[in-house]
This record gives sequence, C-alpha cells and structure tokens, in this order.
Amino acid sequence: MKSGSEKSKSKLTPRQSRFVDEYMVDLNGTQAAIRAGYSKKTADSQSARLLVNVKVQGTIQGRMNRRSDRTEITSDFILNGIRKNIERCEQASPVLDREGNPVMTANEDGELAAAYKYDATNVFKGYELLGRHLKLFTDKHEHTGPNGGPIQTITKNMTPQEAAAAYADTLNSNKA
Repeated sequence: MKSGSEKSKSKLTPRQSRFVDEYMVDLNGTQAAIRAGYSKKTADSQSARLLVNVKVQGTIQGRMNRRSDRTEITSDFILNGIRKNIERCEQASPVLDREGNPVMTANEDGELAAAYKYDATNVFKGYELLGRHLKLFTDKHEHTGPNGGPIQTITKNMTPQEAAAAYADTLNSNKA
C-alpha cells in the first residue's frame, strides 16, 4: 500500500515531479524550476506557485522525512552538534608548534608561559544559531507613528486636500 506522500507524488505531473527531484538537490526553488524545464524568465514565479501546491509540498515533505530518517540528521542532532561545538570552542586550547610542542610567550610579569587560544568567533556563532532557533533575536518592526500614535496613511480615495492634511499631521507629529 502506498504512503500518503507516494500517493501525492503519483498525482504530480512529470514536470512537477522533475521540479521536486531538482528542488531536493539544493532547496533552491528558482534553480530547480529552471533545471526542470521552466523558462528562466518565469522560474521565480513558477517555483513560488509550485512550492505552495499541496501535492508538491506533500511530496517534498515526504522526501525530506525519508532523507532525515536515512541520514539520521534531525533537529536534535544539529542542536546537540552546535552545543558540543560551543563547549569545545569555549575551552582554552594550547597553541602548538609544528612538532606539537607548546608555544611559549611572556606574561605580564615577563615570565614564560604556554600560550593558549580561545575560539570566541565560533562560540558566538554557535550561540547565535541557538538563539535564532529559540527565536531570541527576532527583528522588531515599528507599527506605530511618532510618539506611539497611529500611522497616518494616505489612500487613493482621499481628496488632495485630505491627503495634504494627513501629510501635514505626520510632519507635525514628527516635530513633537
């Protein structure tokens, strides 16, 4: 008996099926559409149309689920990998020369001590990835006008006098 994603795949047109095959290569809809035979001029809109098609979505999701099962790469695997990388990068590691001997450097007192490095760049990148996963760093968009008031809008249904008055109100509230 066919699974749900196999049933939906059987209902795809040959070109839709080719699009799914190509999309799974790099998850780039526009390039997948071009490789599937759609016009370069319309590939962007065709890929957008295809990616909202329920049958195409179902087939892609089924393929992604099977690939995740096959590779055993899950969100837990990725999050644990980021965590392990952060922990490793947070450890100070000795700087070694070509022969594997510790590199020595003078400290503030002028005494020789082994040099250590800390991988701050990759630590911060790991924390950034985890923060994005947890939606800690979302962009904030202002949805109010000046001083928290309403945004003055000008619509095409306004008379020129109403539009001018709305614009003047916006200018006046910006000065406040």
